[in-house]
Amino acid sequence: MSKVIVHIDLNAFFARAEEIKDPTLENKPVAIGHDGRSGIVSTCSYEARKYGVHSGMPMFKAKELCKNLIIKPVDFRFYGALSREFMNFVRTYTPKVEVASVDECYADFTATIKGKANPRKFFEDFQLGLLKETKLKCSIGIAPTRFLAKMASDMKKPLGITIIHKKDAINMLSPLPIEDFFGIGKKTSPRLRNIGIETIGDLYNKVKNNDDKLKMIMGKFFYVIPDMVEGKSSDELDLEPWDPKSIGNSTTLFEDTDDYSEIKETLSRLSKEVSERCQRENKIGSTIQIVVKDPEFKVRNKSTKLTNPTNDYKVIFDTACKLFEKNYSGMVVRLVGVTLQNLIDPRDMVVQMSFFDYEMHEEQSATKLLINELNRKLDKPLLMRASEAKRKKDGNN
Repeated sequence: MSKVIVHIDLNAFFARAEEIKDPTLENKPVAIGHDGRSGIVSTCSYEARKYGVHSGMPMFKAKELCKNLIIKPVDFRFYGALSREFMNFVRTYTPKVEVASVDECYADFTATIKGKANPRKFFEDFQLGLLKETKLKCSIGIAPTRFLAKMASDMKKPLGITIIHKKDAINMLSPLPIEDFFGIGKKTSPRLRNIGIETIGDLYNKVKNNDDKLKMIMGKFFYVIPDMVEGKSSDELDLEPWDPKSIGNSTTLFEDTDDYSEIKETLSRLSKEVSERCQRENKIGSTIQIVVKDPEFKVRNKSTKLTNPTNDYKVIFDTACKLFEKNYSGMVVRLVGVTLQNLIDPRDMVVQMSFFDYEMHEEQSATKLLINELNRKLDKPLLMRASEAKRKKDGNN
């Protein structure tokens, strides 16, 4: 029996997040990114897309196309909070969730959907429930494989629901332009058009005919195309372990940079996200690692072991900064990441603590987690523990 694999893709996520913060932006052309000659459009609202604005476009070009374009800077912290709400909502339906990016995931709904008389109505209710609870809009693709589910979610946007049954896969995919084939990039599609491949159907037929020119272009990918189009490719999800040994976040910078102030700001945001995730999972870690990728895509890792395990944001951030300053100062950076490793449950340290120390640690952790959650919902660091307020006051004296 085929699985029910679902791909859920948030519609114009960053732009929608700004609309949630400021409802007056709804139905207006909005672009997210840096303004100025070097700025790039990260994403944009559907209203902006009507003018020809799209992701990856230079911001000055977007402003030429849309004179009344509203430009908003990226707010990663808020987007991260909304992303977590989205993933948590999906997990109320199934524990089998693979996070693909900040605004999309795959989920195995095989057990959830079993016995449902009207699957489409079920997913319409899911879509509406997500909108009511988080104000986020999504498109949903339902299919027996990962590839088909992803293809299905792209077919109708925004707020689309597309179901691809295995028997219908070839007929549904064949008319689509070759650029719509997930996995074929902007550099490859012109080469395919040069040998007469305009649609996915053309691609499929040439593979079945063992076309040598196509084989030279596609390489090993050539041999898996039939299974993908016929609904015979992978239906396995890469699930996060229930008891992770490390928690980390990384991000590709909008532009390659050696500006340490910008890199430090990114390290701060990543450290905050790692800290909050560890606190929600009730985990502390004894090793902090940073990962850096240069413009040539070479990856470099550095880590250090802590004296005491922690999930404290300040400790993670300060350590990450020291690792960067020591090893990569002045380097041009494309991607940066922060990971807390060798995670354990704080209760596993009870043998090394007195009972009083352990109870106090538990109470402080619970209080800190509550404060963090309240601050996240307020989107401002308004609340802190009395001990932290005293330290801050003493530090200012």
